[in-house]
Amino acid sequence: MQEIVVRPGASAKKIENLLKKKFPIGYIRKLFRKNGVRINGRRAKPDDPINPGDRIQLFIPFEAKKSPASPTSLRADLEILYEDDALLVINKPAGLAVHEGKTVRKRESVVGLIENKYRDQKNRPRLVHRLDKDTSGLLLLAKNEKARAELAELFATGKIDKEYLCLVVGRLPSDEGKIDFPLPGRDSSPVRALTRYRVAERFAQTTLVRVNIETGRLHQIRLHFAKLGYPVVMDDQHGDFSFNKRFRKDYGLKRQFLHAAMLTVHFAGKRLSWQAPLAKDLAETLRQIAKG
Repeated sequence: MQEIVVRPGASAKKIENLLKKKFPIGYIRKLFRKNGVRINGRRAKPDDPINPGDRIQLFIPFEAKKSPASPTSLRADLEILYEDDALLVINKPAGLAVHEGKTVRKRESVVGLIENKYRDQKNRPRLVHRLDKDTSGLLLLAKNEKARAELAELFATGKIDKEYLCLVVGRLPSDEGKIDFPLPGRDSSPVRALTRYRVAERFAQTTLVRVNIETGRLHQIRLHFAKLGYPVVMDDQHGDFSFNKRFRKDYGLKRQFLHAAMLTVHFAGKRLSWQAPLAKDLAETLRQIAKG
């Protein structure tokens, strides 16, 4: 059994919120599902209030799963590329999740790091879009509700330009093209998804492409290129697993080759554009491929 004593001045008012600061959401759900939580000896529910001095007992052991990217996800700070009164742009490293998940604690996510960094400020930056955990590059956040609403509308209507650099398996025959194929939406019903690409360079077994997405579906780039028959290199869900195994052995890359390289938005009467240099592991992979 593990016991946690609620300290004076704790910001969380409900037991679930307190636990989210310490453990991944998957473990927390398991605790409540199996009635493994007590407050001062009585069975607890997620919405039960907590007070200073309360003793929380956890009767299911937490077993942390080690991840190859965990040292990155524990960074004490974030690389900030731009900040003003309304916007924040960071260069997210691969291995850092944007929010908590089944195996990710909130404090080890972008949301948790942001809350910690801006804890003394009235308005904390909030996500307006997302990147996969193993995708590196530009992430835009809003610092007030007005900015969040405006940016959310721009993303929803495809009025923000996002360019990704992506290495795919095989040699794409066309120098440019589009993939217009529906993908599951929030309720799992098919919704339109449009991806445009331009070839940047061809190699013996792979192609480097610049990709623009006009919609923002979950895993859109990865699913679209897999559907096209040229999956993203090292994609561990939708990729070519036998190719990935050989590629990792030859080049040492441990995650999908996908990087959010450029983002442009018209906001508050101005055109704003940011670029993030290719992450070191991806740049080194390209250098090795080009060297032959």
